[in-house]
Amino acid sequence: MATQTEAAHVSVLLNEAMAALAPRAGGLYVDGTLGLGGHSEEILRRSSPDGRLIAFDWDAEALRRARERLAYFGERLTIMRRNFAEIAVALAELGVSGVDGILVDIGMSSLQLEHGGRGFSFQRDEPLDMRMDTRRGQTAAALLASATENELADIFFYYGEERQARRIAEILVETRKKTPVQSSRQLAELVARAIPRRFHPPKIHVATKVFQALRIAVNGELENLASFLADAPALLNPGGRLAVIAFHSLEDGLVKRALKTNQSLAEKIKRPMCAGDEEIARNPRARSARLRVAEKI
Repeated sequence: MATQTEAAHVSVLLNEAMAALAPRAGGLYVDGTLGLGGHSEEILRRSSPDGRLIAFDWDAEALRRARERLAYFGERLTIMRRNFAEIAVALAELGVSGVDGILVDIGMSSLQLEHGGRGFSFQRDEPLDMRMDTRRGQTAAALLASATENELADIFFYYGEERQARRIAEILVETRKKTPVQSSRQLAELVARAIPRRFHPPKIHVATKVFQALRIAVNGELENLASFLADAPALLNPGGRLAVIAFHSLEDGLVKRALKTNQSLAEKIKRPMCAGDEEIARNPRARSARLRVAEKI
């Protein structure tokens, strides 16, 4: 029986992703971002009765819930607590030399945003951790405490595309001299004060880009995506599909360039697939999702 979190979670571009991946009986597939298991469940259903799936995630709570949700698939499913950037090493450890399809959805899950308790969202007051994998790396609070003003400005500008990056960094550094910035509400209020009211965006929270930038920096998200995109094509069997769902221009730009420049891949669609009005009405987070697909030649 689905929990409240799983019921609230909606897998983005589910039908489009399945059409792109084209799971079939007897196939072997990878879900590089298991999350709460929505995409994985559909891959396993569509590859019945004997298709297999290897799923990766580095969030311990997401893995626990997904294991419970997908337990009825038995030995058809293998789950690993690894980041998708480690896919080549992980598959080698399993003795797998080729797969028939790889899917990654690089967005945040509802579990992390609404129930993670790690400061991913400014909607609640939580400790500024922001690590997807709490076993490794420094927290967002530690980064805010140790980075120089120039380093913070660069993080906000390059990872968040925040035009007020330098002003925010300056005020943050002045603030931390008096009190450490350690909670999501504290950071959101600081950003709101730092940016003049006339520059507040009309459709999103004023701190959205700063939170995105910090999360990317803490988790090395762009570096992980670049590593994955470099390794994934060689892991596909001929005719195998690579499907990537990205949520902002930095990610989508990396994916677009990787698919266009890899000579072993042929793009299946020239423009990314986007959510329709009906899906966006059900799940507003789908508005920024972009799905790109390529096939191994």
